[in-house]
Parts: sequence; C-alpha cells; structure tokens
Amino acid sequence: MTENHLTLESLRALPLPMPEEGSKEQRGTVLVLGGSIEVPGAALLAGVAALRAGAGRLRIATVRSAALSMALALPEARVVGLDETQDGEIDPAQAEKRVPALAERCDAVLIGPGLNAGVATDTLCFSVLPGQPPTSFVLDAGAICGLGAHADLVRSCGGRVVITPHAGEMAQLLKIERDAVEADPLAAALRAADLLRCVVIMKGAKSWVVNPAGERWLYQGGGVGLATSGSGDALSGVLAGLLARGAEATTAALWGVYVHGEAGRRLAGRVGPVGFLAREIPGEVPAILREVASEQPG
Repeated sequence: MTENHLTLESLRALPLPMPEEGSKEQRGTVLVLGGSIEVPGAALLAGVAALRAGAGRLRIATVRSAALSMALALPEARVVGLDETQDGEIDPAQAEKRVPALAERCDAVLIGPGLNAGVATDTLCFSVLPGQPPTSFVLDAGAICGLGAHADLVRSCGGRVVITPHAGEMAQLLKIERDAVEADPLAAALRAADLLRCVVIMKGAKSWVVNPAGERWLYQGGGVGLATSGSGDALSGVLAGLLARGAEATTAALWGVYVHGEAGRRLAGRVGPVGFLAREIPGEVPAILREVASEQPG
C-alpha cells in the first residue's frame, strides 16, 4: 500500500468538525483518567491540551492526594479524586465503584497519562471499554502495554480507539524485543493496527500513523525538542480534544500528530531547538488550528 506523507496538504482532504454557536456540550466532553502521586502532572498536561484543542468540557479522574491541587491549577476542569493504593496509584477497585460512571456521556476518554503498566491500569482501562458510540478512546502510556492480551475487547470498540505507543510500549504490546520495533517501526504499527483494529500512532523521531485498513502516513516534522518529558501527554490530550469535537479516529490522529509537531517547530524557532517545556505545547494549538482551518479550500 502507498506510503503517504503527513503534510498540511494532506490534511486539506480531512477537515475537522468546526464548532458552531451553541453550548459547551456541543463541543464534547473529555475524561482524562490518569496520574499518580509520583506523576500527577501528566493528567494535568493532557487535560489542558484537550481544552486547547477545542473540547467543551473536561473531567479529570486522578489520585485523591493530587485532586485538590490539580483543581486549583486547572479551574476549568471538574477534578475527581479517586482512592489510591499505598504506592500512590489509582486503586483498581475504583474500576467498579467510580470509573464507569465517570466515563458515561463522555465523547472522548483518555486513559494512561501518569499510569504505570500493569494489572491495576489494565483493570481501570477495561472497565470502560468498549463504551457506547459515539464515545472514542485514546490509550496512552501504561494503558497500552497490556492490550495485546485483550485484543478482542479493543476490537469490539469498532475503530473508535487511538493508541500512542513509543518503541518500548509497542514491544510490550506485541511481546517482541524493543530492538525489533526500532528496526522497523512501520511493521510494528501495521501489526498492532491489524491486531487491535484501531488507529496507531507509532511515536519516534519519525512518527507513523496507521489505521485498520492498512493506510499509513509518515510525519517527519516537529524536531528533537519534542523528545521531552510530558510531550506525549500533550499529544494524547490534543487527540482527545479533537475526538470530543467529533473527529473520526484517523482524522483526529493525523491532525493531532501534525498540530503537535507544528507546535514543536514553532517553539523551537522561538525558544530554541531544545529546552522548551511540554507545558508550552498546548498554548500553541489554538492558533495552529485556526491557521490551518483558514487555509482549507472553499
């Protein structure tokens, strides 16, 4: 199948749903499920990025010990504190008690920022899959690694899932060596997309976007500065925001990768090729979306 390059020109064939006059509910609700006592800011970064991408409402479900400070740092969000384990992670018992109800009537659910891979995260993740259409899902970080053993559940979502693995997470998903993923990231992405019937963003110095039909796009922009702590959380939040607005999974993935990369390019030009912070990425997003949309033909 032909390799496509992800450029501004290629996005012109995939316009985003444009917000119209109306309530915030019409721009969609995002739930971010993530964070731990050691990495509380990951959910915060993702939540800000979702709002910057145009989502109308934001919910964050995180460890109780971080909830108050997060609510103060992000007053635009409804922040829910969940019981936590002795290690400072979300208690997997919340998968039955709280999480499914929080995900109800959300247009996009992002699971993973700040969560470690393991049974506890898998339990939280699978408590909300497959959900009811039109709810879409972004699975990031610790929520990715255990998906291979539960492929049928992901497939049952009917293509409403986007995953964002780096090489290590992809290796755990496919149960192969990391070196094999790094040697041929496209092959790994195609294999995962076929296994899970979802959209895969294979992150790296060059990123691949692959959908279940085997279509693939290569993105070579962004720059080295995006290889920084929290950058992936910002990307996953942008994806959730675009999905909440009504973008289809492949469309959201392509726009998200491009916008994230363009934000990195602009920050590199203004701040320096390295040294800008992931928290600065979301602030670039609204202007990029506006400028790209204004260049759409017709």
